[in-house]
This record gives sequence, structure tokens and C-alpha cells, in this order.
Amino acid sequence: MPGSDTESSTIYPDQDLDITTKGGDQKAHLSKKNSEERMSIRETSSIESSRNDPEKGNVDTQPEPSWPPGLSPADFPDGGLEAWLVVVGGSLILFCSFGIINCAGVFVQYYINGPLSNYSSSDITWITSLQSFLLTGSNLVMGRLFDSYGTRWILPIGTIVYAFGLMVLSLSTQYYQILLSQGVVCGIGAAAVFNCAANSTLTWFFKYRAGALGIVVAGSSVGGIVLPILMSHLIPRIGFPWTVRILGFIVLLFCGIASFTVKSRLPPSPKPFHFIDLVKPFKETRFALTVVASFFVFWGLYLPFNYLNIQAQEQGVDPTLIPYLLPIVNAVSIPGRIIPGIAADRLGRFNTMILVSLLSAVITLALWVPGKTTATIIAFGAIYGFTSGGFISLAPAVVAQISDLREIGARNGALLFISSLGALTGSPIGGAILTAQHGDYLGLKLFNGISILAGAIFLILARTVQVKFKLAKI
Repeated sequence: MPGSDTESSTIYPDQDLDITTKGGDQKAHLSKKNSEERMSIRETSSIESSRNDPEKGNVDTQPEPSWPPGLSPADFPDGGLEAWLVVVGGSLILFCSFGIINCAGVFVQYYINGPLSNYSSSDITWITSLQSFLLTGSNLVMGRLFDSYGTRWILPIGTIVYAFGLMVLSLSTQYYQILLSQGVVCGIGAAAVFNCAANSTLTWFFKYRAGALGIVVAGSSVGGIVLPILMSHLIPRIGFPWTVRILGFIVLLFCGIASFTVKSRLPPSPKPFHFIDLVKPFKETRFALTVVASFFVFWGLYLPFNYLNIQAQEQGVDPTLIPYLLPIVNAVSIPGRIIPGIAADRLGRFNTMILVSLLSAVITLALWVPGKTTATIIAFGAIYGFTSGGFISLAPAVVAQISDLREIGARNGALLFISSLGALTGSPIGGAILTAQHGDYLGLKLFNGISILAGAIFLILARTVQVKFKLAKI
């Protein structure tokens, strides 16, 4: 649990002060001094307890810490109707936000074969990359708004903006129009609703935090199964414009329902903005290393989602099978988001995130790089969907573990902003490598695997800062 949560001392009333007798001033002074000494001892003990919190990676002892109101482990419901309604609403939000992001391959394939056929794949993937960037990067601002005002206004306004962006996209035919409507407007709207889903869930769960987040994030995988198939069947029948409008109506319905169920357990705490508040978390070595790790993972994370369909098409995979490649990836990522979350609550969140990152890198380098057949493409997509899904669900839980939960919006926003720079540039870089190698996917695959491997190495460094090389739950 966050170290700074435990560093608030409990104020005890002074019971020894007597000013009604002769020499009362002197007695009062001595009593006050004795009381302050007792308070100092208790405060020091509380801070020492926080320093030995095993969730922070310090496992020498486990004394009972003194917690601010609402942040003691006992204060977290870790279940109950309200908490699970937040999880259900959060899953609906992730179905719409990251679920549509997981349809990137369908959008890219349609644009390449349709209205943007005169643009390169690198140019086109800037659209989906910008959407991914703003979905995660805007949380630098959305997180501050969440800490200050909760979900009351952010969630409904974000729902309207997101649906509006999709409606405008349905009318767009030019590159700049698609870039603005899908990349910018949809990205910002999705960021607002996603921020509320992730951060609200963190305030309701402590012991089962990673597992609950895994269920929420699994909503994006369900969206990644349903929505690509839906789009692939509807586009030939009713056209792209009406297909996108249907996506807009789905966003209005699902995020509208979530607006009534998703809320933070902690009261909002409005406070003035200071730039130093954004910089301060980076002074913590473990936080800074975790952020760098997330950047490298996100740099390569979305490449298969953007290019798997195109690669399959160019390598002669059965055209009737191609629309189901992304759904296969996303179907397997459902347990890939839930199981690592449950494991993380038992084995440690850093430990589990290192494991899923290493597995994602290894499966890319060992299977996707040499693979050229339909069987290897499908096998890679299935296994990668499982391993890569865990990182997205675990990242907010890891940040919550090393942060003050009252600042979770801002700190998660800082991590997601840096990560989004990787998401923004990763796919276009992959497209540029693909163009430079005249359609050979080897360089793109190596970039994917090596960047995720670099992220895993920085996660190992972040863990080492906390517990060195001890076998510990962290």
C-alpha cells in the first residue's frame, strides 16, 4: 500500500494539562512536553511501520501502521454491491474505450483499401496511434480533474464527447477529417471515461485490487472480440458511415449506464494546480523506472493489433479467416487480463508484471519473428493476446501500490502520459520500418519484441530498487 498513506500520524488529545492549581503553568508546560514526546514516539513508530509495509517491498517487519481516514486496509470494502457495480460499469467503459482501440486493425485495413488508399500505412497508423496517445496521455489532465472533482461531471461529458467524435467520423472522408474526429475527439472523450473507470475501481479494492482491475480491463477484450466482427460484417452491408454511427450509439448506451454506477469511494478534494505536483513523483526512483518501463512496453505493444490483419492479407491467409484474427487475440486476452490480476494479488504486482512483459517479448521474438504460416500467425496472436493483456490491467495497480491513493489520478496520469508517447510513435515507427524494408515485416517484429523486452528490464530495475534480489511478494 502507498507509503505516504501510512506516514500521517494520529493526533492524541493531551490529557495531562492542569492549569487550575498553583504552579499550573509550569505543570502545563511539563505535561505538554511529555505529551509531545509521546506523540513523537508514536509518529516515529507510524513512519517506521510505513517503511516496513510489505506491499512497498520492505519486508523486514509488519507492525500496524497509522492510516489517514478512509485509507486503512480495513476501510476498503473489497466487495459489496456498490464496489461490484463500479467494476461492472468500468467494464462497460473499457468495452467502448480500449475495445474500439483494439479494432485498430479493422480501421487501418478499411482506410488502406478505401478512402485513404493513396496514403502509406505509416501515415494511416498515425490516426489510430494519435487516438491511443490521447486515450492514455490525456490522463495527465484527466487524473488531476478526477482527484479534484470525482466522476460527477467528467464521465457524462466524456461520454458525449466520445459519441460526438464517432458521429463526426461517420461523415469524414478526407485524411485531416478522420485524423481530427477519430484521432483527437474520440481520443479525448475515451480518455475521460477510461480515467473514471480505472481510478474509481482503485478506491474500492485493496486486497483484491489487481483482480478487480483485471475484470474491468477485460471489458476491453470483450469489445475487441465483438466490435471487429461487428464492423467486418456491417461495413459490406450498410457501409462504413452507418457502422461507425452504431459504434457511437453503443458508446452512448454503455457509458451512459456507467455514469450511474461508477464513482469514487473517496470524496473529491479540489486543490489549485501546481506544476511541481506533476514532477514530484518522478523524484522517486522506483516510480521513474516504472514509468520508463511502461514507455518501452507501450512502444511495441500495439504493433500486432495494427499490423496483424495487413500481414495476414499480404501473406495469403484465407480472406474469410482474416476478420477473426483480432477477435482471437482479444478473446484470449480476457483470461490474460483477469488471471494475471488474481495472481498479482497473491504473488506480488511487480513480480507478475515483470513475468507477463518477459513472456510478451519472448513470444514475439520466438514465434512471430520466424513465423510465416497461417498456423504461426494464429498461434502468436492467441498467446500474445494473453500475455500482453496482463500489462494493461496491472499497471494502475502497481502505481497504486507505490503511491498515495489520494493522488492516484495525477500519478496514474503521469505514467499513462509517458506511456502514451510510446503508443503514439510506436506504430508509425513500425510502419516506417516496414516501408524502408519494402514490405518485409522482420524489422517491425524485432522492434516490437525488443522494445517490450527493454520495458521488462526496467521493471526488474524498479523491483531491485525496492527489495534488491530478494524473493519477496512485491
